[in-house]
Amino acid sequence: MKRTAEFVLGLIGGIFGILCAFIALFIGGLGSALEADGANTVISLGWGAVGLSILGIVGSVMVRSKAKAGGIMMTVAAIGGFICISLIYLLPGVLLLIGGLMGIFRKDKAAVSA
Repeated sequence: MKRTAEFVLGLIGGIFGILCAFIALFIGGLGSALEADGANTVISLGWGAVGLSILGIVGSVMVRSKAKAGGIMMTVAAIGGFICISLIYLLPGVLLLIGGLMGIFRKDKAAVSA
């Protein structure tokens, strides 16, 4: 089975996740420049979200050959990214979660023999 839907959802979610993680890094850098408390935490969680977004992209590529493993990777990336940067990661998290759950639970169509 091609699993194109899971691949596209994971790829778009991972790309948007990297963009959202850089937004969090920008906010943390701005807070650090203004000497706000907790800015270093925001920066480190932003880097964590970058790593998790890359994990989501790797999972989306992997879902074509190993559907369950790729789906689990995308699901972990969605949940972890949402934990890292919260509502900023909402759109990528939803896309990665849907693609990951489809990769885990969607069954392959059986070939019909005549």
